[in-house]
Amino acid sequence: MRDKNARKILTLCLVHQHPRILLGFKKRGFGEGRWNGFGGKIKKEEIIEEAVKREVYEEAGIDVSNINKSGILEFEFKGNPEILEVHIFRSDNFNGQPKESEEMKPKWFHIKKIPFHKMWPDDKHWLPLFLAGKKFRGRFLFDESDNILEHNLSVVKRLEENNRKRQRK
Repeated sequence: MRDKNARKILTLCLVHQHPRILLGFKKRGFGEGRWNGFGGKIKKEEIIEEAVKREVYEEAGIDVSNINKSGILEFEFKGNPEILEVHIFRSDNFNGQPKESEEMKPKWFHIKKIPFHKMWPDDKHWLPLFLAGKKFRGRFLFDESDNILEHNLSVVKRLEENNRKRQRK
């Protein structure tokens, strides 16, 4: 059994205004060189929803509203005991204009032209569920080269709502 201290809680938010989705090109850090949603770590004494809004503002310069949790995914990397638990949110409304930050370069994509070949390999599995408005849970195990070794993904009726404040690990 894994030590619970080896779990890191993260956020990811995708702005979806059908038929387009806002993604960010990661310019530095974990995931550099890939298109992704906006998100990251939860600060001490911050609830997940606050972290989502803060991260999107820091990375894309927009204030998201009307956020809804769509999924929870766990990511493991072979040889690393830490589990990344990512809470995925959707927003269809925001204030401001997306603008480039030091970390991300936002760009709108038509849902039929999502650049899966320049994204994390797991995205092609769960993003169609997200776009279809489904709620989901899953787990992905990657090797040292970011190839998927194992995965499971399922549609769920609802996700547990947990608004308690999280401690930074």
